[in-house]
Amino acid sequence: MKLNKFLIVKIIFIFISSQLIFNVSKVKAAEEIKIVYSLFSRTIKVSSLKKFAEEGNSTKKLKKILRATGSPDKEIRSVLNKKFEIPIIIASKLLYSEIGNIFLTRLSYIIHPPKADDERTGMLALRASVVQGIKIGNGKINLINFFEGYPTKTVILDVNALSKVMNKVESISELLDFFTNSPLEKIKTN
Repeated sequence: MKLNKFLIVKIIFIFISSQLIFNVSKVKAAEEIKIVYSLFSRTIKVSSLKKFAEEGNSTKKLKKILRATGSPDKEIRSVLNKKFEIPIIIASKLLYSEIGNIFLTRLSYIIHPPKADDERTGMLALRASVVQGIKIGNGKINLINFFEGYPTKTVILDVNALSKVMNKVESISELLDFFTNSPLEKIKTN
């Protein structure tokens, strides 16, 4: 269980690669993920991450970062490619439910658009990203589809906020199981 927690934190660190260039043009999907950790920040291209997840090929910079984590590429690719099947209608009901709002509020402190100064903006971006990610994945979503569906050019990922959450749950799989299984059964029966 602790291995999963540390693997997720390691995966976050593998994305640290270069400084963010602030550009606020209209975009249909995220192009880069900015990892923020205390005073440090780096970015990684979503396309580079996708290529690594699908083919195992990575840029020279990404290879260097992957080696530094000590995690096998196969494990990292497995986390990136893990798919969850969920119909868009059910996902939408879940995202607008009371538990969905609580989940999105907490998640908006970890993942949010650049310069977002309120949780509402983060929540709206997360909702859009999930629905668009499911559409991209034809009824299934994984981390790559989620980032591809994000409605801003840059996605901010706050490692400090993620670490606080990870300290409260045994593993990311427990968290994902809870949010993909328990509420879905109640929504499906309604």
